[in-house]
Amino acid sequence: MPDIRTLGEFQPGFEASAWVAIGAPKNMPVNIIDKLNMEINAGLADPKIAARTAELGATVFVSSPADLDNSSSSKPRNGPRFRAANIKVE
Repeated sequence: MPDIRTLGEFQPGFEASAWVAIGAPKNMPVNIIDKLNMEINAGLADPKIAARTAELGATVFVSSPADLDNSSSSKPRNGPRFRAANIKVE
C-alpha cells in the first residue's frame, strides 16, 4: 500500500516496543522465584539463544523481578505525542 504513510511518517519520533516477562503465583516463595530468574537468565545468555533472538530482530535484557517492578518500559511513552496529534481512541 504505497499511498498509506507509515506510523513513523505520520508521527515522527513515535517509538514502540514490546517486552515479555514471566509471571508466577502471588505467594510463590522468594527462593523459588530467585532460582527461576537465575535459570531463565542463564538460558537467555546462551549463545545459541542470543544468536537466534538477534536473528529475529529482538534484544534480550536479562533482569530480575525487582528490575521489572522498577521498569519504565511498561509505562506509556507516546501519550503526549498522541495528544499533540489529537489522536483519540475510538
